[in-house]
Amino acid sequence: MESFTENFNKNYLDGKWVDGDTGETHNILNPYDDSIIATVQLASLQQLKSTYEVAEVRQKDWAHSSVEDRKEILRKAAEFLQNNRDEIIRIANLETGGTLLKVELELNLAIDVLKETFDYMDTIDEVKEVHATIDGKKNKIYRQPLGVISSISPFNFPLNLSMRSIAPAIALGNTVVHKADLQVGLTGGSIIARAFDYAGLPGGVFQSVLTTPEKIGDEMLENPVVQLVAFTGSTGFGKHIGEIAGKNLKRVALELGGNNPFIVLQDANIERAVDAAVFGKFMHQGQICMCINRMIVHQDVYEKFTDKFVERASQLPYGDQTDPDTVIGPLINKKQVEKVLEVIEKAEKAGVNVALKGKREGNVLTPHIFVDVDNSDDIAQTELFSPVVSIIKADSDDHAIELANDTIYGLTSALFTSDLEKGEAYSLKIDSGMTHVNDQTVNDAANVPFGGNKQSGLGRFGNPWVIDEFTKLKWVSVQEEYRKFPF
Repeated sequence: MESFTENFNKNYLDGKWVDGDTGETHNILNPYDDSIIATVQLASLQQLKSTYEVAEVRQKDWAHSSVEDRKEILRKAAEFLQNNRDEIIRIANLETGGTLLKVELELNLAIDVLKETFDYMDTIDEVKEVHATIDGKKNKIYRQPLGVISSISPFNFPLNLSMRSIAPAIALGNTVVHKADLQVGLTGGSIIARAFDYAGLPGGVFQSVLTTPEKIGDEMLENPVVQLVAFTGSTGFGKHIGEIAGKNLKRVALELGGNNPFIVLQDANIERAVDAAVFGKFMHQGQICMCINRMIVHQDVYEKFTDKFVERASQLPYGDQTDPDTVIGPLINKKQVEKVLEVIEKAEKAGVNVALKGKREGNVLTPHIFVDVDNSDDIAQTELFSPVVSIIKADSDDHAIELANDTIYGLTSALFTSDLEKGEAYSLKIDSGMTHVNDQTVNDAANVPFGGNKQSGLGRFGNPWVIDEFTKLKWVSVQEEYRKFPF
């Protein structure tokens, strides 16, 4: 009997597990101790091109599959994830550096995404009739699959952020060529491939490529059969995708960076605000696009909030992510740690005050808190993606909202207040795709319009909004009576 991880270090192409043919290998490492989890033979540009040829052919048959068949396959894929929870959590825990709490949450979100497709996959067969201004004509609006989708996912929540694009694309009759960040290629690619293989998905409907950007260039963006590029990751690369896609008139679904504010208004319950802030900042070591990046606190409660937050942050357990008690695990790699340390050093040299100085142990970085930060400081305008945070003082509640909006990003936000009506009113003044009142910024669900404003992205995931991202509309008119033309 095949073991759970057999072939996990291979590409999944046209229903088969295949080694890359570049002749080059890559080691996937545990970010805590740099031990080797798996060795991958990298796929070549020609292999990637072949996947698109297969995907284009297979999509025509898949588009005509029945809702019942698609639903059964996605149900079985969810069943696979559920039935193999322990092994999936073990792999994701080792590979991503995420704590056990984090990877269990991620697995649950991925299963929810699959299950949510059951509620909307039949929209592909719906036909809407609209009023016609010409006598004897019927206007019908059909919804059709887009075709072939390129899916590119990041290192931080690879299972969920991959599935968020893959599941709806497949449910709505598309085929998908997917590339996870190679650092987490097992969690972000191979586990998903195994789930769909188990579910009986026809070969070529989903394909997972394990390789590096250096080997494939912009092929996933430029290949002529690609109709949409779904990407979660940095704003910088998102802009590159947008440029290439725009030049080739391809659609994009982009969830990009954030500079997410956590706002503490004058009347906030400080104890509860601190509870939320600790979770929303330090979940997965701050390596989440939704994590709190700036804390904006009314001057009347600034000192009280800051003191309590610093005290709590200083006590968080850190170290090996396989330890159930660990809250702060490793950053994804040494390069990321050094990048964060450079940002910290630059801020300290600029004279920004430090209330809690973090320390480095290998790839683990403990919480580092800057206080009395000006919103225009570099540290406040940089997506930190780490357990580093800035705390900014606001003169008033209205000033706090102004500071929150003073950024190029607009992904998510949160605010605390004792007046829920005021909180909801203020939430509508924040220019972000999502705002959470009396909560923290890291929230996700399969049935909400998930996405950002400004340079935090384009498009929305979640049922039913994701339908518009992965389908196209077609108008068909039927002239049932003779139409007399003027000439």
